Amino acid sequence: MLTRIDHIGIACRNLDETVEFYRATYGFEVFHTEVNEEQGVREAMLKINETSDGGASYLQLLEPTREDSAVGKWLAKNGEGVHHIAFGTADVDGDAAAIRDKGVRVLYDQPRIGSMGSRITFLHPKDCHGVLTELVTSAPAEQTEH
Repeated sequence: MLTRIDHIGIACRNLDETVEFYRATYGFEVFHTEVNEEQGVREAMLKINETSDGGASYLQLLEPTREDSAVGKWLAKNGEGVHHIAFGTADVDGDAAAIRDKGVRVLYDQPRIGSMGSRITFLHPKDCHGVLTELVTSAPAEQTEH
């Protein structure tokens, strides 16, 4: 069962400038940064709040590290802005299978490793009213600190 909005992914051209905008404008601070070589992005997670299920909600700022990455291609076509929405779940495998059984295309056969050691998969935007949707099972808390 999906339990929360885990994060909203925002594609940007310059991660440092975008982080500074969210810090100066809204007071959001960086909780975690990393480079995901497989996905070709440099990212910053800005924690918005804690949630009742022990998780949190974040803004995920994504700067492509190469033009041929999924975010790089998306940014070239669409410009900066909301890239995807991610829902938190305790069981990404089970929820992905249940959603697949409802006719929605799941983009990965097996979940992959995402931000902060999470397990993730994506749902096809054409099956989700134009919204690229991610399912996320967070890593245990001791693995998610900076």
